[in-house]
Amino acid sequence: MPASPGVRLCWRLCWRLCWRAWDTEQLWACPWRAHMHSYAGSGLSLPASSVPFSVALGLGSGGGWSESPPRPTGSALLASLSLCLSCLVTEAAAGAVGQGLLLMAPRREAAIRLLPPAGPWELPPAWGPNGSKWAPVMAPWSPFGPHLLLVLLLLCPPLPPTQAHRFSALNTTFNHLALAPGRGTVYVGAVNRLFQLSPELQLEAVAVTGPIFDSPDCVPFRDPAECPQAQLTDNANQLLLVSSRARELVACGQVRQGVCEKRRLEDVSQLLYQAEDPGDGQFVAANAPGVATVGLVVPAPGRDLLLVARGLAGKLSGGVPPLTVRQLAGPQPFSSEGLGRLVVGDLSDYNNSYVAAFANARSAYFVFRRRGARAQAEYRSYVARVCLGDANLYSYVEVPLHCHGQGLIQAAFLAPGTLLGAFATGPKGTQAALCAFPLAELDGSMEQARRLCYTAGGRGPSGTEEATVEYGVTSRCVTLPPDSPESYPCGDEHTPSPIAGRQPLEARPLLQLGQPISAIAALQADGHMVAFLGDTQGQLHKVFLNGSQSQVYHSQQVGPPGSAISPDLLVDNSSSHLYVLTAQQVDRVPVAACPQFPDCTSCLQARDPLCGWCILQGRCTRKGQCARAAQPNQWLWSYEEDSRCLRVQSLLPAHHPRQEQGQVTLSVPRLPTLAMDEYFHCAFGDYDSLAQVEGPHVACVTPPHDQLPLNPPGTDHVTLSLALMFEDVAIAVTNFSFYDCSAVHALEVAAPCRACVSSLWRCHWCPQSSRCVYGEHCPEGERTIYSTQEVDVQMRGPGVCPQVEGLAGPLLVPVGWESRLALRVRNLQHFRGLPASYHCWLELPGELQRLPASLEETAGDAGLVYCQAQQFHPPMAQRELPVPIYVTRGEGQRLDNARPLHVTLYDCAVGHPDCSHCQAANGSLGCLWCSHGQPACLYGPLCPPGAVELLCPTPTIDMIEPLTGPPEGGLALTILGSNLGRDFADVQDAVSVAGQPCNPDPALYRTSARIVCVTSPAPKGTTGPIQVAIKSRPPGISIQHFTYQDPILLSLSPQRGPQAGGTQLTIHGQHLQTGGNISAFVGSQSCPIQEPVCPEAIVCHTMPQAGPGEAVVRVVFGQAQRTLGASPFRYTANPQLTAAEPSVSFRGGGRLIRVRGQDLDVVRQPLLSVWLETAAEAQATGAQPQDLRRGCGAPAEPPQACVQLEGGLLQCSTVCSINSSSLLLCRSPAVPDGARPQRVFFSLDNVRVDFANASGGQDFLYQPNPRLAPLSRKGPARLKPGNVLDVEGEGLNLGISKEEVRVHIGDGECLVKTLTLTHLYCEPPLRVPQAANGSSALPQFVVQMGNLRLALGPVQYEAEPAPPAFPVEAQVGLGMGVAVLTAAVLLLTLMYRHKSKQALRDYQKVLVQLENLEIGVGDQCRKEFTDLMTEMTDLSSDLEASGIPFLDYRTYTERVFFPGHGSCPLQPVFEGPGEEGHRVPVRQGLTQLSNLLNSKLFLLTLIHTLEEQPSFSQRDRCHVASLLSLALHSKLEYLTDIMKTLLGDLAAHYVHKNPKLMLRRTETMVEKLLTNWLSICLYTFLREVAGEPLYMLLRAIQYQVDKGPVDAVTGKAKRTLNDSRLLREDMDFRPLTLMVLVGPGAGGTSGSSSAQHVPTRVLDTDTITQVKEKVLEQVYKGTPFSQRPSVHTLDLEWRSGLAGHLTLSDEDLTSVTQNHWKRLNTLQHYKVPDGATVRLIPQLHNGGAVSQSLAQSCSSGENIPMLEDGEESGVRLWHLVKGTEEPEGNKVRRSSLRERERERARAKAIPEIYLTRLLSMKGTLQKFVDDTFQAILSVNRPVPIAVKYLFDFLDELAEKHGIEDPETLHIWKTNSLLLRFWVNTLKNPQLIFDIRVSDNVDAILAVIAQTFIDSCTVSEHKVGRDSPVNKLLYAREIPRYKQMVERYYSDIRQSSPASYQEMNSALAELSGNYTSAPHCLEALQELYNHIHRYYDQIINALEEDPVGQKMQLACRLQQIAALVENKVTDL
Repeated sequence: MPASPGVRLCWRLCWRLCWRAWDTEQLWACPWRAHMHSYAGSGLSLPASSVPFSVALGLGSGGGWSESPPRPTGSALLASLSLCLSCLVTEAAAGAVGQGLLLMAPRREAAIRLLPPAGPWELPPAWGPNGSKWAPVMAPWSPFGPHLLLVLLLLCPPLPPTQAHRFSALNTTFNHLALAPGRGTVYVGAVNRLFQLSPELQLEAVAVTGPIFDSPDCVPFRDPAECPQAQLTDNANQLLLVSSRARELVACGQVRQGVCEKRRLEDVSQLLYQAEDPGDGQFVAANAPGVATVGLVVPAPGRDLLLVARGLAGKLSGGVPPLTVRQLAGPQPFSSEGLGRLVVGDLSDYNNSYVAAFANARSAYFVFRRRGARAQAEYRSYVARVCLGDANLYSYVEVPLHCHGQGLIQAAFLAPGTLLGAFATGPKGTQAALCAFPLAELDGSMEQARRLCYTAGGRGPSGTEEATVEYGVTSRCVTLPPDSPESYPCGDEHTPSPIAGRQPLEARPLLQLGQPISAIAALQADGHMVAFLGDTQGQLHKVFLNGSQSQVYHSQQVGPPGSAISPDLLVDNSSSHLYVLTAQQVDRVPVAACPQFPDCTSCLQARDPLCGWCILQGRCTRKGQCARAAQPNQWLWSYEEDSRCLRVQSLLPAHHPRQEQGQVTLSVPRLPTLAMDEYFHCAFGDYDSLAQVEGPHVACVTPPHDQLPLNPPGTDHVTLSLALMFEDVAIAVTNFSFYDCSAVHALEVAAPCRACVSSLWRCHWCPQSSRCVYGEHCPEGERTIYSTQEVDVQMRGPGVCPQVEGLAGPLLVPVGWESRLALRVRNLQHFRGLPASYHCWLELPGELQRLPASLEETAGDAGLVYCQAQQFHPPMAQRELPVPIYVTRGEGQRLDNARPLHVTLYDCAVGHPDCSHCQAANGSLGCLWCSHGQPACLYGPLCPPGAVELLCPTPTIDMIEPLTGPPEGGLALTILGSNLGRDFADVQDAVSVAGQPCNPDPALYRTSARIVCVTSPAPKGTTGPIQVAIKSRPPGISIQHFTYQDPILLSLSPQRGPQAGGTQLTIHGQHLQTGGNISAFVGSQSCPIQEPVCPEAIVCHTMPQAGPGEAVVRVVFGQAQRTLGASPFRYTANPQLTAAEPSVSFRGGGRLIRVRGQDLDVVRQPLLSVWLETAAEAQATGAQPQDLRRGCGAPAEPPQACVQLEGGLLQCSTVCSINSSSLLLCRSPAVPDGARPQRVFFSLDNVRVDFANASGGQDFLYQPNPRLAPLSRKGPARLKPGNVLDVEGEGLNLGISKEEVRVHIGDGECLVKTLTLTHLYCEPPLRVPQAANGSSALPQFVVQMGNLRLALGPVQYEAEPAPPAFPVEAQVGLGMGVAVLTAAVLLLTLMYRHKSKQALRDYQKVLVQLENLEIGVGDQCRKEFTDLMTEMTDLSSDLEASGIPFLDYRTYTERVFFPGHGSCPLQPVFEGPGEEGHRVPVRQGLTQLSNLLNSKLFLLTLIHTLEEQPSFSQRDRCHVASLLSLALHSKLEYLTDIMKTLLGDLAAHYVHKNPKLMLRRTETMVEKLLTNWLSICLYTFLREVAGEPLYMLLRAIQYQVDKGPVDAVTGKAKRTLNDSRLLREDMDFRPLTLMVLVGPGAGGTSGSSSAQHVPTRVLDTDTITQVKEKVLEQVYKGTPFSQRPSVHTLDLEWRSGLAGHLTLSDEDLTSVTQNHWKRLNTLQHYKVPDGATVRLIPQLHNGGAVSQSLAQSCSSGENIPMLEDGEESGVRLWHLVKGTEEPEGNKVRRSSLRERERERARAKAIPEIYLTRLLSMKGTLQKFVDDTFQAILSVNRPVPIAVKYLFDFLDELAEKHGIEDPETLHIWKTNSLLLRFWVNTLKNPQLIFDIRVSDNVDAILAVIAQTFIDSCTVSEHKVGRDSPVNKLLYAREIPRYKQMVERYYSDIRQSSPASYQEMNSALAELSGNYTSAPHCLEALQELYNHIHRYYDQIINALEEDPVGQKMQLACRLQQIAALVENKVTDL
């Protein structure tokens, strides 16, 4: 049967919904999916196979299938389909209807709006024709609908979940992306995989490409034996291209030297070609993943060619050109044989790094970065071009690109007519800029460069070189005929190539972005250019390129945050989607997100240039998706000026009554024009009606009243959405109101008629029936009052409504008195002839009172309504109570109130408490003061006639203020009381004060209650009461008296203060509490007074003054003024703070801060304050704001420690004491727990100075409070008198120094000797102190640190054994008894066990000896410990900053590269006189050797061959490695690459043995290369960072060593860290200060004025040589050691008196010789006094054997050996102690008894007791050691890039070899950096400084270096009693140093990786630091000598290598040998 139009309309809706499902990729919702395209838009029925029920679809021409409607969600789509199916069910139930219909479900169901067809339906013949127009009708709901709907829903398949357009693979890294034209298949190149995806990113095929056994150092092999170093290697995809002609996919990986393979385009798992044995001509891609490879497949006649560009990477890549042309077909695919190559002399010189490759119809373009040859070290951006048909690269031209003010290019894209480039910008390239280079200008610049190189030799018109032939080839620019560029547009064999233009192509940035850009794509649509930028953080930015102005209009996160977007950013074939690749995923992103904008406004506001609003489709679309976009007013674009969304400009009528249907006309400007068979319709909410369109005007019919919703409660109308619709699309929407007049009057009860006729609607009032109606609908015979909107009608508007106009009388009604009310009414003529009763209604509080009323008509339309008389008694007494009133007629018919009406009830008794108030009341009220009963104010008629009081009682005065005033008068006096007059006239002349008149102020008078009067002048001392005399009444007299007193100002304090103000000024005087209005002034500035004012003092705070100067102080008492002219206040300059220290404190506060400055004594109360940010709980318990008020006579309270400020901050302060005008002493404020300091500042009255500004930039720091451990866990701590107490804790010295710590034991003090981070040492009193509080028997040990008081427990002194108190007789008797008892015991014991008795006797002897020994050791230890405490001084003040003598870079490298070779490590190449003729060929040979070293294969073969030779020693390896470092210093990038390759080989070697042993020693050349490489890279770090603390450590060591005796023979010293160098003897020595004569006058007398005296500190035990060394050190302070004279070329001359000159020497005739021992002379020997004058003079003769043994050159900085202790004739030298072993022949009897006693005592002493000197030395140097380690291991500053690069490489090696043990990696890093470089630097500072390192300093440095070594190990640091002393010294510090090392490694590992380009840039900068060509030749000469030793072996190794044979390396070496050795080669 034919379908009805309603059925067809329902199908059309379902079809649209199905299409939307298709567009949202939920196509399964449409059961006819497969045939949708075939039947869309036709009238044919669908096949039964595609539709689950037999129906046909009719589609009108307006269906439109090219656009994509907004995509609904799955749930919304399911609901829509359900509704459309219910529509079908309903239509089926309704039957066939001849006309089309609009279907609406009943209101209880969901309503469906079905749109009318766009034109007549074209039905298939089987259905019969039916094309008539149809009108809206209603269809009933069929009872079969729900059942049929359920069946149809069950037939529909379920909706699948929405799938995201994203592809990822587990544990796979993606590299490249390619897109096949046509079908749009996506190909992803990944590590070890190739993926084939559908356009929707569904996986179609996978190919596995790795891992495989390979090595970058080997050519592709079949047999693994050909490459022993091969291992399983991941294959990262380096190149992925599509060959459309051959239907092939080209994929190149990094393995097998970057060879390529071809795969089938339809199925990548099918391999089409893979070279089995590729030659070097088939090496395509870079074999390192960090080096980019770009390529193009370009068409050529009959074939496709492959253009590939790649950077320099890895071994064996030096021979592969950076740009090649390769064939894709033929016998050898991917071979470049016979095709073009970009020939480069040395690619490492240029280091091309390619960014992108593009092609258009004529040319191919390559974008890259490179540097110039040796002359140009910086990198620049370039673009190169070749013709597509040029297979030989004859047409190669490149020009530089320059984006104004930016860095290097990072990404590029060739858009139509434009090359877009993203350039790095900002600090360290963290930002980006987008530049556009017009392609025409780019090609023009290249053509200009080509023309100049073809025809002008590369010279421009000005003669400068503008084009050249680059890359070190032999070709040069030439001068060909002028038409050569046109004759050879793509070059030829005879044209120069490759051409490089010198003039850069300039462009200005179009856009700046905050992130580096890694990818660019662009799209040109509808004449507009849109660029897509991918950044390194995974964000995609969409940019509209609108001429010179560009803007980012949308950014979205696509990849994972922090994952860079790959340069392969591809637009699909339809230009609708973008494929975005990151390392983890591929995303398909729409190029325009138009569907996400739901309405026109959001669509246009998005400013997406690809989007616009398609009006008739009602959605945001691209222009091509809007079918009628070409027609006017059909598609709105946000960038057009007149593009505005359609809106309804006006409505006529603007509203409509809901009771009737009517027509409304909409005015919609710029309405689209429809076709003849199309139309609009209007939707009023859910109701639709057809629209008639005439121009911009649209007419629609409103819905019937039963189709409208009810009015909302409390309203008289309902507002619906009125939408102008086209089909189902809303074109313009507005609101339309339907009003209900019957609801209008109900909203305004007080005036229903007025509300009706005055409303917005056209409503009229029917007065008799009291109804509000629309139109003329009043009952017949009833008058109508029309709306004010009606015209030409007299009876209209609120003025003709029946209404009450107002009260006729009375307005005021007294409470309790019967009153009759009358009201005026109008317009009651509408009720004539209709009798009715009237009532008055009063709305009393809580009660509605009804009164009968009568109507009295007057003239015209007016009348009066009289209410019945009534007494009113409101429930609450009020002075005046307004009561609303209205009138009703009949049964509740209310008359309108013309305005709000009310009657005022008043009560005289309220508000009139006394007679004066009552009489002052309004006379119209009739209030009288009535004395009947209780006196009160009553309404007159209510008071009996005899009780009315006409006169009020006497005035009463309750209080006056103030009680005193100045004699001048003028004081405002306030009088409070009652009956103080009815009005101001009563009191105008009625007031007197102490008998003097007082003039009242009318403005301040308050009836009966207050009088404010101004006093008159009176003599001082006048006193008396206040009188108020109201006329006709007795006066009122006050009890209080007022006194006239004269205030006197006597003095002020202080008398000066800062001009900033804030000084608390106290004005002293008498009677200052005069009057109530007192103000103080200092000069013209007010001085705010601090309450209260006292009789003898006024306190105020000064205000800021413009400048210093004096100002008179005055005080104003009302109108009187007093000045203090005798002592003015002086404003001084503001105080200035210049220094504040210390800048750290514990949180407990109380530390003394010394603040220095100027004018500090002018501050009254200086404060040190801190602002704290506290937590909520801290604020809750914090201090409250301080109350500054004080009492008179009470002492001023100190300011609170902490006060709460506004804003939540807490301010804690302490008061500083003023020591002098230049010194303040402040205590640091205590900081509560949990509070965070925000600001620390000084408050100097009004001057606030931040602590950092006062301390020179040092912020004040709060440290955590220290923690101290109790002295004893159990019971009191026991203490022996004289012992030193050691208290352990944490953080003890972080916020205080030892001088500030106070320690008490009871009432005695324990003197603090030293304070460290974890220990406090103090010396207790010798006598037992008493307990401080008396509550405890034992004294308490208390530590006071600022405010912190820490009690650590009681202390108990151990008593010394007291002498016996027994008498002698008792002792004798007791002794005899003990003796008898002992004898008996001994006898018994002897009888029991004889041996036990003997053992016990021996044990007791040992006990006595040990006790004596312990006492002796204790005494000596206490003495040494006292030395330790007294010698701990701050060395930093003594170490003057005289400059650090760094070695220059050349000397530094020579010493590091060639240690132990002196100052001449390299010998000159040409020395002999006959070498001139041989010089040229040798130089040529060495130059060729330098070039040959640039071959990585040759260099690696050379190194491996040399190391394989048994006779090639370890010393030779180090020497050759250093020679290579010197020869390749100008190519550090290349040297780094060699080192990395060798390190990789070394790691592979040790992995199979023991990986922890790698880099442990320097046994191979690579280890020495690593040492030299680190020395080069860290030289700058040494000079700028680590050099200063290391040099300060050296100075501190030398200073401490020189403070104690040093034995010149044995080398032992009293002050050292090395126990083997410790002088274990007690030496008496005395420090001396010698005055050294320096200058031109030093040669004359001692009194010469031209000479300078330089004081020098020495010891009297110093030898003369030691004195000379100290003198030289002082005189030549700051001079490098190599520039000082030698100590052995000078003599020391002592000058005494005018002519006494004595030359001192170590040995002379006065030397003491005894028993074959000769003692060296000292200052003590010569008896040189303190302050003696000495002078250094040139040495004129050899001073003996000692001088001979000491005289040697020190220019090399090496250590000087100690004095030999042997001499001729058997005499041995000694200085402080004699040698331990004597020759047998020299053992003679010592004659001196004293000497024998000294030797005996020395033998008894235990040497270890002197080890405390090591602790003393260690404690003194601790700060400098910490500073040095901190500089080495700190990461607070940027880590040197070389360290980060090296550590990353070691991490890669570990990962490559599967080493997961963190200990192994720790050992590698430690061995490579800390132990290899830093330990060597610590042990040998002469490698970097020009200094002399003595043996003692060297020994101390060895201990410190060993400590550093122990800190770097991962094994646990265990010490025991047998551990070496050196390890015991730093046992506590080593764990902390270990943590520093771990943190150092961790921070480096977490820092951002060092890129290959950054490292190369840094190495390129370092390469220029060593430019000495002769030394380079010398290094090459010595290197050749080593090659010569193993010449045959090296030649054999080169000839055995197949790659070496191809490169003819052996031949080149033979040619070098022929030149260097002047031989004739056999080649």
